[in-house]
Amino acid sequence: MMFWHANDMSGWGWFGMSIGMVAFWALVITALVLGFRAVNGPHEHTHTPHTPAAPTPQQTLGERFARGEIDEEEYRRRMDALHAGPPAKP
Repeated sequence: MMFWHANDMSGWGWFGMSIGMVAFWALVITALVLGFRAVNGPHEHTHTPHTPAAPTPQQTLGERFARGEIDEEEYRRRMDALHAGPPAKP
């Protein structure tokens, strides 16, 4: 006679094993999805918006000259002053 039921598991054993198997596959699928998103997803958190640098004084002076706010003599005088550096204190 064969002992088919000698090592039988109770109903709670099957229930626990079923929950464990569902939890295992849920973790595997979640890990795969998160890994896929990390590799192929947009990297918004790594990109910083590029803010344009403030124009240099020479650029500002050139723009004012181009708009006609100052004449050529004033442009050259101010450009020379910019290239000469700060005035010396007495």
